[in-house]
Amino acid sequence: MSDEQNGNTITEDEAALYDRQIRLWGLDAQKRLRASRVLLVGIKGLGAEICKNLVLSGVKSVTIVDPYPVEEQDFVSQFLVQRQDLGKNRAESSLQRAQQLNPMVQVTADADDISSKSDSFFHSFDLVVATNCSSDQLIHINDVCHSNGVKFFSADVFGFYGYMFADLGHHKYVEEKLKVIKTAESKTASTDGEPEAKRRKVDVNETMVVQKFAEFYRLKEALASKLDDKPAKILKRLPPVYFIVKVIMKFQRQYERRPQSVTNPEDVDKLLKLREEVMEEFNVNQVILSNEFASHCTAQVSPVCAIVGGIVGQEVVKAVSGKDAPLNNFFFYDGLEGHGSVECFH
Repeated sequence: MSDEQNGNTITEDEAALYDRQIRLWGLDAQKRLRASRVLLVGIKGLGAEICKNLVLSGVKSVTIVDPYPVEEQDFVSQFLVQRQDLGKNRAESSLQRAQQLNPMVQVTADADDISSKSDSFFHSFDLVVATNCSSDQLIHINDVCHSNGVKFFSADVFGFYGYMFADLGHHKYVEEKLKVIKTAESKTASTDGEPEAKRRKVDVNETMVVQKFAEFYRLKEALASKLDDKPAKILKRLPPVYFIVKVIMKFQRQYERRPQSVTNPEDVDKLLKLREEVMEEFNVNQVILSNEFASHCTAQVSPVCAIVGGIVGQEVVKAVSGKDAPLNNFFFYDGLEGHGSVECFH
């Protein structure tokens, strides 16, 4: 079937708009983006950043699902909603500004609760990004996506901390590598005594494309991963944000809401108690996660949303285009320390 029949052609206007992107990752990658239908669940501060990145990248369509009303807190980090829409649906309020970012991308808003959607709803998308969901919701959406070949991402920001998870199934991708050639002198002994490996040089004018595969795991498996069999040095380098995410997911399951330590001081004690349970469950020293985390893991801090949202946008482009190695499978970001890390759990 031709590109025209697939609706996957790049018009002159699109070629001009996406010129820098096409130069960066190639025309074929842009065509794949242009044919991709993306579902974005949740559009708080992080969702707004992800939506912006997806729309600007030039995907075919973005469907935003969010049943909640615009709150005062949204004006801190959610730049797509409009102030006069306080109390109105968040997805619908975000629609106009999201569409204005790139008129060539079809953006639609859906005010339904994602839990009310049938499994078949997800089948019409090529990729799903789920934010602001409970762990049970995320696991269900991921299972549906995994079983139907739909690429899945989940992400969230809790105050100064954020994470992203990816399940791309059995993912095929390509990488461009510079060709390494041997110099003529490498066949004989070097006058400076350097070994042959160091006398090789890279031909900066020639590259080769290497096809690779990456195997991903479902979120359910990743969250159930035990640390008992991990060497001590591995446990020591695990980011505290990993445990923070586990604590907050447990908080959401138990209290059916996100923690609000600023407006509800009792949540600090609840988080600290859950930390003890999580650390005991994984047989890890509580010192890894200081008491201060409980006061820094509420709301959505704009800079953290921007960084995590940027990572999600980058990974979506890589996943759809099939170009460059994806992050597998967790990315954690600590806004207080100013650094992120990638860990694979299964």
